Amino acid sequence: MRPAVRDISGISRIVIKIGTNLLSKDHAVDTEYLRGVAVQIAALIAEGKQILIVTSGAVGMGAGELGISEKITSVKMRQACASIGQPLLMKEYKEIFAAHGIITAQILLTREVFNNRKSYLNLKSSVETLLSLGVVPIFNENDSISTAEIGNAFGDNDRLSALVASKIDAGLLILLTDIDALYDADPRANPGARPIRLVREVSEEILACAGAAGSAFSTGGMRTKVLAAQIAGRAGCRMVLAHGKEKDVLTRILAGEEIGTLFLAQEKLGNRERWILNSVPQGTISVDEGAIGAMRQHKSLLPSGIRGVTGVFAAGDVVAVNEEAKIVTGLSSVEIKSLMGRHSSEIRKLLCQGKRDVVARPEDIVFIR
Repeated sequence: MRPAVRDISGISRIVIKIGTNLLSKDHAVDTEYLRGVAVQIAALIAEGKQILIVTSGAVGMGAGELGISEKITSVKMRQACASIGQPLLMKEYKEIFAAHGIITAQILLTREVFNNRKSYLNLKSSVETLLSLGVVPIFNENDSISTAEIGNAFGDNDRLSALVASKIDAGLLILLTDIDALYDADPRANPGARPIRLVREVSEEILACAGAAGSAFSTGGMRTKVLAAQIAGRAGCRMVLAHGKEKDVLTRILAGEEIGTLFLAQEKLGNRERWILNSVPQGTISVDEGAIGAMRQHKSLLPSGIRGVTGVFAAGDVVAVNEEAKIVTGLSSVEIKSLMGRHSSEIRKLLCQGKRDVVARPEDIVFIR
């Protein structure tokens, strides 16, 4: 009899992330492995499940096509390899899933899509349409144009998969990787490390258990997987971390077997709150303790409590406040600098007609901690 906490049979929308080490074989796609995954996904779809895939492997495939076997560190070379490898990767997905009568769709993403509220809503609408048509969307980071240097990279597909799960209200995120669970120590260095089968909340202790493992072409480690669980959990989404080459791993997870590590969902934040929380801040506002206290009591952030502004941002952007909160600012960085420290009575005289005299309303404020 399966434990009640493992009963996920009622979940209908599932995001599956497949890691680089699972997909790659001899610098190409492991077609035999992907065929096995497709068989399981086809069975889940036949049961009425909606499946979305987040895939890795484009950089590795491009490197293989170019005859490169060593780790690629150059941004330009990673972009080139991704450009070459992405169509090859999607060709494999298309052909293998077509054998089961399943149509796949490619969706390439950068952080801007999630940071911008309008583009995020457009993405959500597009994905909902694809799912209604019975199509399996396949997501990947657009490595050919995204770089950490310009701030539009996710950094790894673990967190990308969690953001996808959060944005489309999935009930379950499955991370298929090359390690069978989260351990209380690095099992590759410590033979006495024990698997943690259930995580009720991502605490500092759990984060401390996460090591830093990766491969020549992947960018994630165990810490990124735990952070992905945290993102998914805030969206009311459970996450299972499991070894992707366990026999019938997807079918068994959905049947409630104790495979890998299950991260439980937390209290579900609203859609707008999640967008604010998961967006990359465009700047930082420093405020006094009185302002922080007022914000925690669900009051607006006023210019009178602001002590400094870092960065250049526009009204409507997400910015950080004292590294304790994120807000959607109602005023630009230029306007805030000209108004900070002033009282509301002065501000109304200085602002253009129709402008708000608060920096952020309570509904525009989300605390990080």
